[in-house]
Amino acid sequence: MSQPAATDKSRAEAVKELMLQNDAFSKLLGLQVDEVGPGYCRLHFVVRPDMVNGFGALHGGVTFSAADSAFAFACNSHGRQSVGLTVTIDYLEAGKAGDTVTIEAREESLKHKIGVYQVRATNQDGVVLALFKGTAYRTSNEIL
Repeated sequence: MSQPAATDKSRAEAVKELMLQNDAFSKLLGLQVDEVGPGYCRLHFVVRPDMVNGFGALHGGVTFSAADSAFAFACNSHGRQSVGLTVTIDYLEAGKAGDTVTIEAREESLKHKIGVYQVRATNQDGVVLALFKGTAYRTSNEIL
């Protein structure tokens, strides 16, 4: 039984590497992928001064983009190309320059054509900054 799990984890890693090869935007944000697995991704980034808004708070677009990237790694981890259908985000607290933000995406439901994911953004103190929910359409295109 552990063999399929290792294969699934290897597939998720291979998909992540393939996706990162041409993901200039994730590189621009400085996203560091810490772990991927079937239906799962954890990444982090450090909030730079150019990522804050006019009030000194982490720009919502940065938070959204990082959550969207974690969502993408998680929903494509099974080896079928997936695209976002619907996403929502609730901003709960403001991050600030110097914060280390961790984004964790977890699969809640996986069907033949649809996957649903919950994504949490937290700072280095464990404070939840945002909650993101994404629904993905799973195409028939095999990634690997």
